[in-house]
Amino acid sequence: MARRRKGRKIDGWVILDKPSGLSSAAAVARVRRALEAQKAGHAGTLDPLATGVLPIALGEATKTVPFIMDASKEYEFTLAWGEARDTDDAEGAVTAHSDVIPDAAAIDAALGAFAGSIAQVPPAYSALKVEGMRAYALARAGKAPALAARTVTIERLERLDHDPAARRTRFQVRCGKGTYIRSLARDLALALGSVGHLAALRRTRVGPFSIARAISLEMLEELGHGARAEAKVLPVMTALDDIPALAVTEAEAARLKQGQSLRLPTATEGRLCILCGDRPVAIAEARHGRVRPLRVFNL
Repeated sequence: MARRRKGRKIDGWVILDKPSGLSSAAAVARVRRALEAQKAGHAGTLDPLATGVLPIALGEATKTVPFIMDASKEYEFTLAWGEARDTDDAEGAVTAHSDVIPDAAAIDAALGAFAGSIAQVPPAYSALKVEGMRAYALARAGKAPALAARTVTIERLERLDHDPAARRTRFQVRCGKGTYIRSLARDLALALGSVGHLAALRRTRVGPFSIARAISLEMLEELGHGARAEAKVLPVMTALDDIPALAVTEAEAARLKQGQSLRLPTATEGRLCILCGDRPVAIAEARHGRVRPLRVFNL
């Protein structure tokens, strides 16, 4: 007999404004506990020091996590000039110094080189695996790996303000999956003849989820386990707003939920969100007039 999950069946998304000093896994655990939810997971790790949007999927929403992980993300970040650090953020040991603090005009002129598809070397202290071990574990053991550059996409990068006296510049960036903002800050400083590190990071958007829809952990925990807290849970469909929808009958929905592919007329090929009335049935793929379920919802 299968073990019954503890907690309540809650399906949907909580958009958390993660506080600094808390890991993403710890944030998920606290949200799950606050709502007494059976199942929870997050869509995109935030470093412990970072704040901002951490989408947390509950129940059946966990099946839509891969679609959010692939979405563009937006951040505001602060570059601290004059000190390179081994972690590329404020937590690391200083490895180099520079007295060069570029002016605002020079910074703005350099941003164009970081637009579009760029090659980026991940930080040595990252979760990437090297021969079966995490890069950060090797770095902590004094064996920092030489990581290969990867292609990432910077959709937009702009300077928000510049304070040369404080040796700080604040930026806003919209980027694709796999971009390291620590690496972006490091490389921008190097491109301007200086060194630097990431001093602060706040994520303001992940796909359809913006900071305007986020709730603080403190507020969520204060709401308790009842209807007031559940009112902060967004529908599962919120994560699928950008995917074309296809309406089906109850009979067609039942067949799709059994894993069967159907011959259905569609206006588009590729990924679809299958709906029966207002109820999401499945995420499916349409090819050559046939619709094949990829993930089925139990809603």
